[in-house]
Amino acid sequence: MKTSRAILLTTPILAGVAGIGAIAAARLLMPRPEKRHRGRVVLITGGSRGLGLALAHRFGRSGAKLVLVSRNSDELTKARKTLLAHKAVEHPDDILLLPADLTDAAQTTMLVDYAVGFFGHIDILINNAGVIEVGPVENQSIAAYRRAMATNFFAALYTTQAALPHLLHRAPLYGNASIINIASIGGKFALVGYSQGLHAELRHKGIRVTTVCPGLMRTGGEVHAQYTGQTKKEQRWFKLAAKTPIIAASVNHAANKIYDAVVEGRAEITITPQAWLAARIAGLAPETTQYLVSLANEFLLPAAAADDQTPHGFNLKVSTHVAGKAFESKSPA
Repeated sequence: MKTSRAILLTTPILAGVAGIGAIAAARLLMPRPEKRHRGRVVLITGGSRGLGLALAHRFGRSGAKLVLVSRNSDELTKARKTLLAHKAVEHPDDILLLPADLTDAAQTTMLVDYAVGFFGHIDILINNAGVIEVGPVENQSIAAYRRAMATNFFAALYTTQAALPHLLHRAPLYGNASIINIASIGGKFALVGYSQGLHAELRHKGIRVTTVCPGLMRTGGEVHAQYTGQTKKEQRWFKLAAKTPIIAASVNHAANKIYDAVVEGRAEITITPQAWLAARIAGLAPETTQYLVSLANEFLLPAAAADDQTPHGFNLKVSTHVAGKAFESKSPA
């Protein structure tokens, strides 16, 4: 009798627990409602292809209006057609295409002012533009370093400075203004430092700054890279790394993670597990990390081109990745 009574008493409790568990599981399996950015304006540099275009798709689907910036007007036109064909935006007028050279501060100021005049405001700035210079330091020219800095750092600086007054005006009224800087765990050190400083200074003013350190991504950017040294070997290893799914993340996966980080107001994110692990190992054991990287460069990556006059004492190559793009250099032994 006691056993039967216990069963009668516990059965409803167990059924209730099971019911709650089933409801919780169902809620987890249900698609989460889309977080909308309807009416918000997102300016994306390097927005005609690769990660920039994937971000345009993601923010466009959330209801945002898009300002896409690139040097190549033909690629911008193609990007617009792609976005409309996939119904990422509701109307052609929701996309503004601005061909410009972001290494020119005057052009950057004009394009931001034009975007504000066209849509009335800017809410989110994504600094994604970057160039790729691949090759050992012995074979790199000073011009290559200048190109990399001009686009990978100064273009982001110019665009941020041009957009900042508009964002500061917008943030107290509507909130959630954001700046996203696509940097790297290993490269773009100047942009990482600048972005972290911006976050500290602007957070209490209503602007969230997110630093993105993605690691390698399958953006297709390897096609546009500038190679020096043993160019065929440099192209081979970089293209292999940039196209391998286990090593490099897809641009759609990266765009989704960046979108979620903006919604959550994150200060800094990495994309791939390798990038996450590398960032933490480097912080905990910097000397060990540098030694392991030096071994990888010495035994896995191509040496400098033999035709060049190579100074004695240079034998270690260091690879850094910039928004799914790579800047190769060698450091003194």
